[in-house]
Amino acid sequence: MSNQLSRRQFLWSAGAGVSALALAACVPATLPAAQPDAAPAAEPVTLTVWSSFSGKNGEAETELVKRFNESQSNVVVDYQFQGNYEETAQKVTAALQARTAPEVSLLSDVWWFKFYLSQNLLPLDDLLSAQNIDLADYQDSLINEGVRQGKHYWMPFARSTPLFYYNKEKWAAAGLPDRGPETWDEFVEWAPTLLQKEGDELKVSAFAHPDGASYIAWLFQGVAWQFNGSYSDPDFTMRMTDEATLEAGQFYKDTVHNYGWAVPSKDISSDFINGLTAASMMSTGSMGGIKANATFEFGTAFLPKKYQFGCCTGGAGLAILASTPAEKQEAAMSYIAFVSNPENTTYWAQNTGYMPVRKSALQSEAMQSYFVEFPQFKTATEQLALTRPQDAARVFVPNGDQIIGSALERITVQSDDVAVAFADVNAILETEAQPVLEALRAIEG
Repeated sequence: MSNQLSRRQFLWSAGAGVSALALAACVPATLPAAQPDAAPAAEPVTLTVWSSFSGKNGEAETELVKRFNESQSNVVVDYQFQGNYEETAQKVTAALQARTAPEVSLLSDVWWFKFYLSQNLLPLDDLLSAQNIDLADYQDSLINEGVRQGKHYWMPFARSTPLFYYNKEKWAAAGLPDRGPETWDEFVEWAPTLLQKEGDELKVSAFAHPDGASYIAWLFQGVAWQFNGSYSDPDFTMRMTDEATLEAGQFYKDTVHNYGWAVPSKDISSDFINGLTAASMMSTGSMGGIKANATFEFGTAFLPKKYQFGCCTGGAGLAILASTPAEKQEAAMSYIAFVSNPENTTYWAQNTGYMPVRKSALQSEAMQSYFVEFPQFKTATEQLALTRPQDAARVFVPNGDQIIGSALERITVQSDDVAVAFADVNAILETEAQPVLEALRAIEG
């Protein structure tokens, strides 16, 4: 992963915890007397930042922290890895209860809203204005997702979209054109040519689906839209049992249990890198690891269409916890501004595959040169303009991702009836949405 940018103008409070320097009881006559109005030097503010990245992405984020700490002397970031998105959110919850929360935390697309509802996120607009941060330079589709009632609570950082990845060697061996399928119908025609078997044993699948723990509900979001379905309406009316959503679910089931060219996978990225599947939908944030580890040339493409195009955004952003002391809030915003500035978001994007969150970064010479060197990444930035925010059922209902993912596992792994599995989940989502609606009424009216 890569991060960027810094803000060095801080408004420090006089009571920021500066310790006075002790003076010697006796001052030798040869030394100049201390000036009575001399102020002791301020100690740097220590800022705790929690995050969720390991591997290559973790290395890139660590480099961004190093850059920030070396860029100025007013703030020292104490960067702490907390596990995956879910583990990080759970630890933030526990830390808030114990009054030991960090000042800044990475929060995923399905978790930040929970902390907004519990009023544990700081509105950022005054801090953004104080540091003259140009919000218009952030990608519109990314910055707007963290806004409630005109205020910003969640700033884009590690933002992504699903992409269609394919193994160019296997494509060529099957005699397929060097591009992704334009439609799912086209891929249904192509997929059998990509299979590799030894007797009845499938050695290489044409496509792989992740499990619930690996965000199958996120990847299926766009598929539901492609079939003119959805998970829900913005007002939390659930749509899992709509005919179009059921058709999308039946297609997913058929790829495994009828067509036979797709398989459920515990780790689609690893399976793709190791040549066990010819294609899969994965996050743009997987690109850095695939680029570093795949021994073959791979291609990327927009998601296939069915009746229309559909693709969602995803990933994670940074938030300041409302428990952050006033004297640390400017420091916290300076870090968020730094890692999302044009220079650092360019570094982050090039090293991880996550989106450059600033428009000026996307248009920069550095990014344009990178697109020539690595056109697979350009696909992601071009598709971003066609994305839309996810349905409320997945990102605003607590555990909505896992609830929907459980139904998708039932149909892809267990071959359960799609209508039954989706009806079960629809009922659960309706129940789980009620407290959210009540909280929203209390907070937003």
